[in-house]
Amino acid sequence: MIPQRRNFIKQATAITALAFLAPVMEVLSAEPARKKHKVLLRSAWQTINIGDIGHTFGVLKLFERYLPQVEVILWPNTLDRGVDVLLQESFPKLTIIKDLKFRGGMSEELQNAFSECTLMLHNSGPYVAGYANLQAWWDQTKKPFGVYGVSLDEVSTELKELINHASFFYCRDTESLRYLKSMSLKCPVQEFAPDATFAIDVQNDLKADQYLHHTGMKKAEFICVIPRLRYTPNWKLKGKVPTDEDKWRDEVSQLFKEKDALKFRQVIISWVKETGLKVLLCPEVTYQVEFSKETLFDPLPDEIKANVVWRDSFWLPDEAASVYARSLALVSAEPHSPIMAIADGIPAIHVKQPSDTKKGQMWRDIGLQDWYFLIDETPAAEITAALLEIYHHYPVALAKVEKAKMFLEKVQQDNFKVIKRCLS
Repeated sequence: MIPQRRNFIKQATAITALAFLAPVMEVLSAEPARKKHKVLLRSAWQTINIGDIGHTFGVLKLFERYLPQVEVILWPNTLDRGVDVLLQESFPKLTIIKDLKFRGGMSEELQNAFSECTLMLHNSGPYVAGYANLQAWWDQTKKPFGVYGVSLDEVSTELKELINHASFFYCRDTESLRYLKSMSLKCPVQEFAPDATFAIDVQNDLKADQYLHHTGMKKAEFICVIPRLRYTPNWKLKGKVPTDEDKWRDEVSQLFKEKDALKFRQVIISWVKETGLKVLLCPEVTYQVEFSKETLFDPLPDEIKANVVWRDSFWLPDEAASVYARSLALVSAEPHSPIMAIADGIPAIHVKQPSDTKKGQMWRDIGLQDWYFLIDETPAAEITAALLEIYHHYPVALAKVEKAKMFLEKVQQDNFKVIKRCLS
């Protein structure tokens, strides 16, 4: 169609029929407006975890980078703790649905979003948390939808049927992807996409510099360490009555709490003795503020404590990312702070607990298997050796991070080519 119009314009010019040219140009200039698409983004699962916050910032940066002409409408779970302000400052054009009513009837804002958007995208998470929302989208609109960067443990019959209608389904780790493909579902694109947090690009350099000055830390002269319970006590953090499963999980967490903490303390002690540099104990999840003091800081020998800083408050991803970017390296039982560190070019070691989802496999998938350890199978000395290897051969470690980032960027670019085709 376009070549025919161009030929017509050339013919019109040849015979100087200028009267025809203006209407044709008017039609052509109107085409971009008709091609503008809106995407409904289901994300922002909770704010007690900077990783869950980071998912949204990461995927929005990917849209900004690869589909800047697309308007994104965010359908969040919750945006308290100042996350809404940080989002609007970082992405001024972002539309956020304020009226979140879904159960028992859709709000007018949601109805309008269902009508206006071309595609619905479910963002990264431990599973398909917004399954019911995707189902409602498909039932009501029959328009394309997809899932971007989740882990899978068990898929219900209902979810399998829904995935059959998806335009694409991206797993954030290859273990989940193998499981997905083993079900022989009809979804045409079943591939790997890294957790959206890998694309995060938000900083607060002023806060970070003030914090380092206040605590006496210097850039590239400290490491960050983040501990974790075997199971996050979500019921406690959200003020809910624990279920039987919550109680069982808490028993498991208490059973392994000291064993896991001892391993991290041994790494900290060896680091301080070997390098004389500092350690920052900091949180990825709200409960880890007090938890890191109880299990890591308080039991340390006094001569080691002199080089250890305990962060006594929670933070948002902008400040956390800027502090990580000023560190030498990071060691964490949580996965998303290492992801944020890698995004800022900082070497990061992930110590995975067996109770966590398959997402730890990401470290192997992006070529960082030398910095990935299973806590029950790895002695503290081995983790320490990897950390000191980073320290003593830092240019090599930085090159490894850069190689991983290049791989991530290529995969993300390919992912968004698929999303672009779905919009077309």
